[in-house]
Amino acid sequence: MNTETVVLVHGLWVSARNMGLLQHRLNAAGFHALAFSYSTVQSAPRLNAMDLNAFCKKLDATVLHFVGHSLGGLVLRHLFHDYPDQRPGRVVTLGTPHQPSSAARSLSRVRPGRVALGRSVQEGLLGGAPPWDARRELGCVAGTLRFGMGTLVPGIPAPSDGTVAVAETRIEGMADHITAPVSHLGLLLSRRTAHYSIHFLRHGHFPRGE
Repeated sequence: MNTETVVLVHGLWVSARNMGLLQHRLNAAGFHALAFSYSTVQSAPRLNAMDLNAFCKKLDATVLHFVGHSLGGLVLRHLFHDYPDQRPGRVVTLGTPHQPSSAARSLSRVRPGRVALGRSVQEGLLGGAPPWDARRELGCVAGTLRFGMGTLVPGIPAPSDGTVAVAETRIEGMADHITAPVSHLGLLLSRRTAHYSIHFLRHGHFPRGE
């Protein structure tokens, strides 16, 4: 039985394959990492949380951690609100807009943007996701390298990772918060953010002075 399982929850417009490098690094650190895949546009975060709960019920683990990237972190907020009876474990979010996303707000002003966002905005990217229950330790990582497609979207406050503002990654009840000099996509590729995630899953806080 794998006692330290980590479920990876990807972000908008991508799939579980995009979590592959982070999954490899978590496995190399001694965790058993699995990636959950879901429809980011055609299904709302709350419904995706229902599917995630069903996915988790099938796992053979005594400790179940989660790492969510971007929209994936909002799916996790719905999961722990609607299905709080989860096994013990910690949660890390990478570039998740826990506050209403300024990028999504800009995109939603035009029809092509609304189509592209789909149902991700329903109790999701535009706000309305459930609050965080501080009894479950949550660590939030924010990128500070403004790079990528998000730089074409106006109105994202600085500093940001090019898609999500650092200020948007904070939420009441989180256990710790840290920044890294990486872009929104870079949060999944960076050795530093993988190290931050591993450290938080093991200790409940991020490393300092490294």
